[in-house]
Amino acid sequence: MKQIVVLGGGYGGVLTAKKLGKQLKKQDVRITLIDRNPYHTLLTELHEVAAGRVDEDSIKVDLKKVFAGFKNVDVVQDEIAHIDFDSKKLHGDTKAYSYDYLVIGTGSKPTYFGIPGAEEHAFSLWSFDDAVNLKEQILNMFRNGVKERNAAKRKEMLTFVVVGAGFTGVEMIGELAEYVQDLCREHHIERSEVDLYVVDMVDKILPILPEKLIKKSERYLKKLGVNIITGSKITGVTEQGVQLGNRAIASKTVIWTAGVEGSELAGNLDVEQKGRKRLLTNDKLQVPDRPEVYVVGDNIFYIPEGATAPVPQMVENAEQAAPIIAHNIASEFLGKPKKSYKPSFHGMMVSIGSRYGVANVGLPNMMFQLTGFMAMLSKHAINILYLSQVLGFNKVYSYLLHEIFHVKHRRSFLGGHFSKRSPNFWLVPLRIFIGVKWFQEGWEKLGKIMDDPNKIFLIPASSVAKDGTAGASLAEATKAGAEAVGADAVAAASKATSEALSALPVWDWVHKIVDWSMNLFFYTNDGGFTGLAKVFQFGMVGAELICGALLILGLFSAPAAIITIAMGCMIWVSGMAPPEMLWYLFAGFALIGGSGSTLGLDYYVYPWLKKVARRIPIIKRYYLYAD
Repeated sequence: MKQIVVLGGGYGGVLTAKKLGKQLKKQDVRITLIDRNPYHTLLTELHEVAAGRVDEDSIKVDLKKVFAGFKNVDVVQDEIAHIDFDSKKLHGDTKAYSYDYLVIGTGSKPTYFGIPGAEEHAFSLWSFDDAVNLKEQILNMFRNGVKERNAAKRKEMLTFVVVGAGFTGVEMIGELAEYVQDLCREHHIERSEVDLYVVDMVDKILPILPEKLIKKSERYLKKLGVNIITGSKITGVTEQGVQLGNRAIASKTVIWTAGVEGSELAGNLDVEQKGRKRLLTNDKLQVPDRPEVYVVGDNIFYIPEGATAPVPQMVENAEQAAPIIAHNIASEFLGKPKKSYKPSFHGMMVSIGSRYGVANVGLPNMMFQLTGFMAMLSKHAINILYLSQVLGFNKVYSYLLHEIFHVKHRRSFLGGHFSKRSPNFWLVPLRIFIGVKWFQEGWEKLGKIMDDPNKIFLIPASSVAKDGTAGASLAEATKAGAEAVGADAVAAASKATSEALSALPVWDWVHKIVDWSMNLFFYTNDGGFTGLAKVFQFGMVGAELICGALLILGLFSAPAAIITIAMGCMIWVSGMAPPEMLWYLFAGFALIGGSGSTLGLDYYVYPWLKKVARRIPIIKRYYLYAD
């Protein structure tokens, strides 16, 4: 059996292993993904954890969950200390791993450019642990700062400096500026006592963005109370702060985001390196002298044809490189030609806090500059697209919860409108009431069906008479009915007519569509009803009884509420819905949020179903569950 080892559970490593697992599922191949952690970290969201916007677990993706549906992929937690290319072995803390093909995706680490004290005294932001440590540091500075009576020490505690005004630095300081407002309120500190700085050696922030977006970013940062210092050389970092040439900023929290280099392992490999410890590759993303070794993500040093600079160290590079590497390795087994890496990047975006961002996105020859809401929308759309590839519905749903529906202090690009939540017990009376009403509706109709199973009363009569001519007018029909069957039938017809006239109005275009579909499925040529009409009527009555019972019991209350909305809409478009149907419809929307979790069977059934569902292969493979 051939062995493929993917080293590193980052963006590139995870996608490469998944694509290899799919393409080689019928081959005699074993794929092993090795990482020091049991989870994949969303590195682009570290600042959100560090500044307290989302829970810590929101940026972690369980690697075993990702590959739960892959029989040919193993996930191993180990620290690789050395790679022996000659014997094709990786030496870890626990064992050695042989490979026939190797994908190196060990990522990057911060670089400090030899600045004295930077590595020892600054907080980095390049891993999950970094984000958690920084979050605790910020909280502790406020907890201790409010008690500190020495003015100078208090000022040091409440001053925060981000070194590096690139994407990571600006995102961190923007997020922190929002977080500080909440922390000041919680710890009874005046906002004017807190100083925020972003500093860099270059003469402007976000230098790779268009000038227009740079200016807008600067204005928004200043609006948040951030001091911007550019074009100033950083000469040292101490426990007391950061030194900028002849100027010092006293601070207990210096956050380093000024640059990255290849991981320690990558930097020690016996292969040609370029730039800051990046591994030189050919156009197939292979190490030139080691065709069985591929490189993905930040470790790649490759200058595409026609370009003047190597591919950037960003997520989209990993996303585009992964399928090329997977294809090229799979081609060894499937007999296909290899492909060259021809990346086409779609721009960049940076969020400045939770509500504002700037983006320069589009196609290589057609870029669009976005700001504010649209820029944030593009960021979330990109994240959702990536997460859908990694952990499908499970992680996309979790992401939406953390970013929109469970967010605190209105720290979402949609504000707090979607995150306001009320306890479900307020909905219990409404749930039971609507359930009883639907059950009563079904029970009454069931009685009619039992009396005469052939009588169709849930579908309006056809407009075509038995002889195929157009139906008579209302007056003519009433007169004919009186002559044929007497006054009782006329009274019944009058009542039906009154109900029809008081029904909720239906738009003309909807009425036409409904007429067309009913003529197609429910009416015969002579104006009678088809067999499908009877099936539909039995189905509607059964659905009303079942959904009513489910709502009363609080069992599968959300699906039941959705079905009742659908039934209400069907009754409305048929032209037979009384005005009180509006209560059913809007109450159904109110109950979708899971009202059965309080004083209902959902409280017991859903946790059990989640445990059972995760054992089902198709659900594991396509991640069709929520945590």
